[in-house]
Amino acid sequence: MFENLSERLGGVFDRLTKQGALSEADVETALREVRVALLEADVSLPVARDFVNAVKKKATGQAVTKSVTPGQQVVKIVHDELVHVLSGDGPADALKIDNPPATILMVGLQGSGKTTTTAKLAKRLKEKNGKRVLMASLDTNRPAAMEQLAILGTQIGVDTLPIVKGEKAPQIAKRAKTQAAMGGYDVLFLDTAGRLHIDEVLMDEVQAVRDIASPRETLLVVDGLTGQDAVNVATEFDGKVGISGVVLTRMDGDGRGGAALSMRAVTGKPIRFVGLGEKMDAIETFEPERVAGRILGMGDIVALVEKARETFEAEQAERMMKRFQKGLFNMNDLKAQLEQMLKMGGMQGLMGMLPGMGKMAKQAEEAGFDDRMLRRQIALINSMTKKERANPDLLAASRKKRIAAGAGLDVAELNRLLKQHKQMAEMMKKMGKGGMMKQAIKQMMGKGGMPDPSKMSPAELEEAAKAMRGAGAGLPPMPGMGGMGRGGLTLPAGLSGLMKKK
Repeated sequence: MFENLSERLGGVFDRLTKQGALSEADVETALREVRVALLEADVSLPVARDFVNAVKKKATGQAVTKSVTPGQQVVKIVHDELVHVLSGDGPADALKIDNPPATILMVGLQGSGKTTTTAKLAKRLKEKNGKRVLMASLDTNRPAAMEQLAILGTQIGVDTLPIVKGEKAPQIAKRAKTQAAMGGYDVLFLDTAGRLHIDEVLMDEVQAVRDIASPRETLLVVDGLTGQDAVNVATEFDGKVGISGVVLTRMDGDGRGGAALSMRAVTGKPIRFVGLGEKMDAIETFEPERVAGRILGMGDIVALVEKARETFEAEQAERMMKRFQKGLFNMNDLKAQLEQMLKMGGMQGLMGMLPGMGKMAKQAEEAGFDDRMLRRQIALINSMTKKERANPDLLAASRKKRIAAGAGLDVAELNRLLKQHKQMAEMMKKMGKGGMMKQAIKQMMGKGGMPDPSKMSPAELEEAAKAMRGAGAGLPPMPGMGGMGRGGLTLPAGLSGLMKKK
């Protein structure tokens, strides 16, 4: 998400921050490049123009150009303006699901991902908010649309309205409202039919359903890959039906992000969620400050910590901590670390969320440091016997040949893995003795005093990033990254206990 824009802006600001002093001409030249970068990212022309003018107004005064760190000041102004463009006049209100049964109407064009998004949101409300959810498909046109929602409901453990053939959308909406009220459900999702384009028939049907359902929220699902067309669709739907928020799908495949940057400014409607993949948990709330941080290469430590807490169980963390404090770190521990990395978004996902690592992610991928490498290493560990995993010192030449053949890989790859494991074990021993491991796990599980990066200014984030990058003093590199730089890619203190190097 936003990779292309992030790369372009990163180049502009790198040049700015390296200059000791800035003239107004330097700032204007940089802003021209920013404007081109925004337009190339498919941001609408009025939004790009207003954005650059707002930054120019704030960034060309004496206070900026004559300050000690003029480049950083400009970056902060751009960051704040990005947040303003993404969030409008204020943050989006929480979903109105407090008065059961709260109806959420899902609208949008065909193929935008409405049905999948409906299931994702239902799963999210059930698991994170503890709500009882009922889903109902009102799509009587698309073949097997109702069956699709029913199958998704079974997969995620959410009830769906029984299918009655021959009913029209308004009749289904009435039946769903009655069922939700009688069944004691907290939230009712109504998944409406879509069309290939906006037409009167579609709008009439959606309006009829809206009048019957009286939804607390009307969420428009649009395909983020359609860029400015997504913004136009949102404008039309809001004019004819009235929407309370937008869900942008397929944002994992969009390196530009123009729809996200233009949506709030053009329509005035908040982006509530972004879809980032096909899996049922591949949906995130849209946080303007954190998105702005990602665009400017500041990473998103908040999201990284949240992902870690979601995938890391407290009991498992305690067990790990006790083992590591004793200096124990075998192949089973290493395998757990590799699997943890994959759960948290893989190597590229993690690096994208770490401050200053965004640029290195591409280099790492080109050098072969990617999720396939992690899976190959897991395959090698799986090819070992229980005794070999518990005690890697047993691995003589004949055993190595057998393990490598079992995983379909070369002995050289196994040797690299063993070397990384040895370095990691030594690091764990040092950290265990110094009490650093205990503190790292505590911070990871929310018991520590780690500062909230979402409340830090860009300058503070940059300082923190520098500190993290220079944190060779006892922080382990990421698994599999031993070849990158002197100490590998180090993690921030609060996350060091999770991902260890082999």
